[in-house]
Amino acid sequence: MYEEFINKLFKRNSKNYAAFPDKKQAEQFMDDLFEFLFLPNDIQQKTVPHIANRLSSLKIQFFNLLYNVAGDEKQTNKYVEKFFGSIPQIYDFLIEDAESILQFDPASESLEEILVAYPGFYATAVYRLAHELYGYNIPILPRLLSEYAHNKTGIDIHPGATIGHPFFIDHGTGIVIGETTIIGNNVKIYQGVTLGALSVAKELSESKRHPTIEDNVIIYAGSTILGGDTVVGRDSIIGGNVWLTSSVPSNSVVYHKSEITVKDMLPGDELILNWVI
Repeated sequence: MYEEFINKLFKRNSKNYAAFPDKKQAEQFMDDLFEFLFLPNDIQQKTVPHIANRLSSLKIQFFNLLYNVAGDEKQTNKYVEKFFGSIPQIYDFLIEDAESILQFDPASESLEEILVAYPGFYATAVYRLAHELYGYNIPILPRLLSEYAHNKTGIDIHPGATIGHPFFIDHGTGIVIGETTIIGNNVKIYQGVTLGALSVAKELSESKRHPTIEDNVIIYAGSTILGGDTVVGRDSIIGGNVWLTSSVPSNSVVYHKSEITVKDMLPGDELILNWVI
């Protein structure tokens, strides 16, 4: 009964997933790499030999993950060495990101708290690592990693986006940063912000579809900024719930004006309120 369906699955899957990275293996590698860099729970990791050995194990783990994708031992080794060669600089950028959170978030109490518990920092860390791989034109894997962070944090950063440092995400749930977004240095973004495209037409896939956010910009919660030609000039503040599809110059303050009415309760008002509820 299912023979035709099984043959169809076999034909499609054997063709489309032949050079597809293992999803669980990719997620495990990201967990292990993040723990190695920021969560030294094992007391032995405080010794230099143990750190060196752990690094060697991670390189082997990464080689095994990439080999099915690259299909070539020499090319896989090249990717492994290039990626791990980039990690010292990525680590420095991420410590800057964490220190920025510590400096500006009044709820933060220590750098260690941020490294362990802040979803915005985790999402930024995975983005920076996935962005490095995105530059190698390795298929699928950068998206697997970024979607893993998206699933864990509710923060969706495409690995193709370009983000300066330090970068500060506060709270973060619901943030969306599109593939061709360019973000400068010392930018702060709050929950619910979308940096998106004006159109989702497939023929625009090779064009710049997402906005540019220059240095020292703050974007408050719920704001939506759309379009590849949209530039938010440096040192600007975008208030909460702003909808922006055109550029604003440097040193701008952009805000959404809404009206909330507060008045004394009059006889009969409770009936209206009950009807609305």
